[in-house]
Amino acid sequence: MKSLLAKIYKALHLPKNLQLSIMNLTQDRFLVGVTGVILDSDNKILLFKHTYRSHSWSLPGGYLKSGEHPREGLEREILEESGLVVSVDESVKTRTDREFARLDLCYTGVLIGGEFTPTHEVTEYGFFAVDQLPLLRQNQVFLIDLVLKSLSPKV
Repeated sequence: MKSLLAKIYKALHLPKNLQLSIMNLTQDRFLVGVTGVILDSDNKILLFKHTYRSHSWSLPGGYLKSGEHPREGLEREILEESGLVVSVDESVKTRTDREFARLDLCYTGVLIGGEFTPTHEVTEYGFFAVDQLPLLRQNQVFLIDLVLKSLSPKV
């Protein structure tokens, strides 16, 4: 049945915007999140103390808005939640969460300025050396390790 519908759909030669509207109505939806491993000049890791997470300290991040590039979304989230300005650089890892229909994109980046201002989501921030990290979720420790290993010189 699906292949017949696909053939009919293809044969109709619908305009692109109509095709996208139909797809938007008929396809499953999921959230796209972005997480950042943001480093300072000493390669310390930026962490936020969030008001709404079970592990209060975590990597910065959030969800993308419609039409937003992941790098822009992460930079926006960090600015909105803290007042800090970062430059998001390289993609590190893409993870999927089938249980919650979510796709998470992790990037690395660097602090470039701004002044921390507490918000209703983030009460504190800090840059932590890898051997002084507070309790974090295991998946975030994995991402930090991945980024720091990529910075190490190859032997």
